[in-house]
Amino acid sequence: MSVSKTIEEVEQEIVEDFSLFDTWEEKYEYIIDMGKKLQPLDDVHKKEENIIKGCQSTVWLVADYRDGKIHFSADSDAVIVKGLISMLIRVLSGHTPAEILDAKIEFINTIGMMQHLAQTRSNGLLSMIKQMKNYALAYQAVSS
Repeated sequence: MSVSKTIEEVEQEIVEDFSLFDTWEEKYEYIIDMGKKLQPLDDVHKKEENIIKGCQSTVWLVADYRDGKIHFSADSDAVIVKGLISMLIRVLSGHTPAEILDAKIEFINTIGMMQHLAQTRSNGLLSMIKQMKNYALAYQAVSS
């Protein structure tokens, strides 16, 4: 049985991954690659109620609650955004609602992401985090 990593441990892995690149062009390539590796979202989930509000691009986010943990799936019509949501899924998926709500998600600032995204993308990234935490809040309320 594999021991799952804490949110902080996964964040640290991402920070270490990003430290391997010298330029933001290389970092963007990496983000795009992560997006390409994201499991495609079934078309049945690509509907209005799963779209994250506040994103310039279309981002669909679905949460599945099983065994006390939330598992996220997502997709986007923009390659960079797909990479961003894939990083958030890597960090938050498979954790309890309480762990997700307590997560500081500091890797974004640590790697300098906010300074390198257009304002609309930064807002979209914050909207993605907010939506994931909203799912956690909802599932926490249902499970308690």
